[in-house]
Amino acid sequence: MANEQVLTAEQVIEKAAKYLTDEKDIQFIQHAYEFAKQAHQEQYRKSGEPYIIHPIQVAGILVDLEMDPVTISAGFLHDVVEDTEITLQDLEEAFNKEVAMLVDGVTKLGKIKFKSQEEQQAENHRKMFVAMAQDIRVILIKLADRLHNMRTLKHLPQEKQRRISNETLEIFAPLAHRLGISKIKWELEDTSLRYLNPQQYYRIVNLMKKKRAEREEYLDAVMSEVRERLKEVSISADINGRPKHIYSIYRKMAIQNKQFNEIYDLLAVRIVVNSIKDCYAILGIIHTCWKPMPGRFKDYIAMPKANMYQSLHTTVIGPQGDPLEVQIRTLEMHHVAEYGIAAHWAYKENKPVNEKQSFENKITWFREILEWQNDASNAEEFMESLKIDLFSDMVFVFTPKGDVFELPSGSVPIDFSYRIHSEIGNKTIGAKVNGKMVTLDYKLKTGDIVEILTSKHSYGPSQDWLKLAQTSQAKNKIRQFFKKQRRDENVSKGKELVEKEIRAFDLDPKEILVNDNLKRVADKFNFSNEEDMYAAVGYNGITAAQIATRLTEKWRKKRDLEQESTIAEAVQDLKKFSVTKKKDSGVRVQGIDNLLVRLSKCCNPVPGDDIVGFITKGRGVSIHRDDCPNVHTDEAKDRLLLVEWEGNAKEGKEYNVEIEISGYDRRGLLNEVLQAVNETKTNITAVSGRSDRNKMATISMAISIHNVNHLQKVVDRIKQIPDIYAVRRMLH
Repeated sequence: MANEQVLTAEQVIEKAAKYLTDEKDIQFIQHAYEFAKQAHQEQYRKSGEPYIIHPIQVAGILVDLEMDPVTISAGFLHDVVEDTEITLQDLEEAFNKEVAMLVDGVTKLGKIKFKSQEEQQAENHRKMFVAMAQDIRVILIKLADRLHNMRTLKHLPQEKQRRISNETLEIFAPLAHRLGISKIKWELEDTSLRYLNPQQYYRIVNLMKKKRAEREEYLDAVMSEVRERLKEVSISADINGRPKHIYSIYRKMAIQNKQFNEIYDLLAVRIVVNSIKDCYAILGIIHTCWKPMPGRFKDYIAMPKANMYQSLHTTVIGPQGDPLEVQIRTLEMHHVAEYGIAAHWAYKENKPVNEKQSFENKITWFREILEWQNDASNAEEFMESLKIDLFSDMVFVFTPKGDVFELPSGSVPIDFSYRIHSEIGNKTIGAKVNGKMVTLDYKLKTGDIVEILTSKHSYGPSQDWLKLAQTSQAKNKIRQFFKKQRRDENVSKGKELVEKEIRAFDLDPKEILVNDNLKRVADKFNFSNEEDMYAAVGYNGITAAQIATRLTEKWRKKRDLEQESTIAEAVQDLKKFSVTKKKDSGVRVQGIDNLLVRLSKCCNPVPGDDIVGFITKGRGVSIHRDDCPNVHTDEAKDRLLLVEWEGNAKEGKEYNVEIEISGYDRRGLLNEVLQAVNETKTNITAVSGRSDRNKMATISMAISIHNVNHLQKVVDRIKQIPDIYAVRRMLH
């Protein structure tokens, strides 16, 4: 579907007329275009083109998917409510309820104020997915919209390009995959990679170009031999080299740590035949010609993927000793592989009842969206649930009776038990996989036969199950159990946790936990009363920190205002906090002796740093690095004092410093960093690390050092490690 050609409205309608034979349908689509053109007049895109070009291209993509007239019309109209004065009621009057509902499903929440862009984005996604669960066509319009936006992304600033590409890889490409629309999925992935990691993208493109002639010559020889063999058994087939997708090659190189020439499906052949019988016959012929590679055969005809994809996949050792991937499928399977759920859409209208029911069953996972939406406490949690359950790789496991269940990769027997029924999940006491007892944290694999052991005397799930379970469905059912069965315990536990968090703010819970304040916060989080709020904290439905932060906001603001005293009051206050025995901070305040002095944790100053003192209310003088942003504000400038490191600061005293190390994520990098720090005889008090999709590793480390010279020695040693890009000192 990669297509840079800009279609006109006439071309889109002409293409639609090739498969929509009713003249009324064509008139309906024409009316939608005229309406959208009128609504968007005087509007232009970032590229400078008239805005109407975008809806035309979106409708064109939907026509390529051979969608129905209502969906194509909604494609023309998808932005009129969001970007013009047209309302949903106007659309309903001009067209019908169906068109208005589809347009509403893809319209962003523009008139509601949100705390952050992330929250707004999550709420927009929640709205779209809930609408999608009611009518699948909503997401097909949204995918067409996103696809054209990705094609024209070059006109946006670099920061927006990266944000939109990242969102496309996280949300929309996996959705296209789950819907089986490979034509859209591959283009979304490849275009996203182009903006997120252009260096790797163009490197792979160049490598593919260099090897193209050699690869095509090899595949031509393979296909000629296959054609000869099929001629001998009188099987008619369409044989082609399978298209190569840049993102899939990039992922295999990154995840499997392989070089370009080690990727199997660079050499791939697709064979499309007329019947399922011919698929298996050709498989036998292929395995007779070339030796199959063990573990590389997959029968997606007998066991289709969740997105309705069917095909036979096998990898053989080809004529030149290189791995060769072969896909075998029928013409109908190929159509479904390219167009996915869109290929089935027309069938819903014309097929018998039993086939309609079969289609509905295949997309039941969409219906679960509504259940997750009700259980999630906020939009961000809802989106996380969705990413885990819908967008992860899947495994297929069996019951002892042979029923197949699909679960996200990484699922455990607990997830399986709750997928069967919530009562079975609650009564689970153990599990057998392939006839052998396993622990409840056993990671299920495709093909496992799972038997859940239950007991009517079971006390129900353990709190630890929330950590073991991987699916949102299982976690929600476990939370519901605790909510119903252990309410009193959860209320008590939740109150205790909230009080602990309040004390962490140096406030008295008795002063904070008064009826009016509790009612205000309970209403804010949509709880009917304070007990429900405490119970939610007890069963991990919401964090104690969230509740405590809301409860204490008035008191914390009051305290902050009190601390904003004048310089005169602050100096007077300092005299009250003079100490007979100075704390060994190694810092002296110029002009005043015997003061309470503490090193600030926001910038962790160490001997050798340029420093400044900041007068606090009731806590003496806090010492900051001179470059700390917390002391360079209008409010702070009148509260600064001259301070200096004492000349006799002893080398034996240690100071905490946090550093951040970034580099290329390769095997053993963290170990080398730890070893390098140890070589400098430096104590490490904390370490953590993370890696992003571009193989960029970030290591955060807290170390104890004597002075800036000691710190510089540590930094210099770390920089000597290969693949380390930068080391910086952290500020909080």
